Amino acid sequence: MITLKKNIFLTGAPSSGKTTVIKKLLSRLNYPVSGFYTEEERTAGKRIGFLMKTVDGKKGYLAHQDIRSDIRIRRYGVSLENIEQIAVPSIIPKNKDVIIILDEIGKMECFSEVFKRAALGALASPNIVIGTITFGGDEFILGIKRRDDTEIHEVTPENRDMLPEMISRKISDLIESMTA
Repeated sequence: MITLKKNIFLTGAPSSGKTTVIKKLLSRLNYPVSGFYTEEERTAGKRIGFLMKTVDGKKGYLAHQDIRSDIRIRRYGVSLENIEQIAVPSIIPKNKDVIIILDEIGKMECFSEVFKRAALGALASPNIVIGTITFGGDEFILGIKRRDDTEIHEVTPENRDMLPEMISRKISDLIESMTA
């Protein structure tokens, strides 16, 4: 018997299409969903920041070149406050939510211990978690990648168009197995 893994993560190089796969998947899901995804913000073709958007419409900067913060990644100041007030509540498992979108477990988000605890709580819950995770990573990120209930798919130009359908089928199979 094949064991279905309920935590499905995408990884890949920056701008490989991970969030695009998540957004295409969201448009085809017919199940209750919570969580968040991130998008680059650009002005005149130049990236100036990263915006977090929850499935239910909240948004705020994860990081931006104009944010003053003690936590910086390259030219971006990271907003722990937004991570903890926008992303964290959206990934806390709720009974009615079948699927949790967690885009992304990356260096910026992992500056928040509150986020890390919430991410582990989502992964350990009965909910299906669909997310993105950075290439490489520290011990926390590598620990998530090693979990027995987690599978990881690298997004490439060759597979990114078929991944939303493949993951959608896996979700249907998981939900069917949970209700059987």
